[in-house]
Amino acid sequence: MTATPSENPVLTFEGKRYDLNALPDELKELVRGMQVADAQLRMHEDTLKVLAVGRQSLAMQLNERLKNVTPLPDNG
Repeated sequence: MTATPSENPVLTFEGKRYDLNALPDELKELVRGMQVADAQLRMHEDTLKVLAVGRQSLAMQLNERLKNVTPLPDNG
C-alpha cells in the first residue's frame, strides 16, 4: 500500500489500485490485518536471522574448543 500526504491513500493489490478511503470498513479492516501480518512476518524473519548468526557463532566456538579434544576413533 502506498500513500503520499497530498493524495488519498491507495491500496495496490495484485496489480490493481484502489482508493483506500472509498473501501468499505470491512475491507479496510482486512487491509489493516494484512499490514499487521506483514509486520509480524518481518519481525520474525529478523529474529530467525539473529538466531542463525548466534548459532553460527556458537558452532565456531565449539569447533575452536574441540581442537584440543581427542575425538573417538572412527568405526569404519
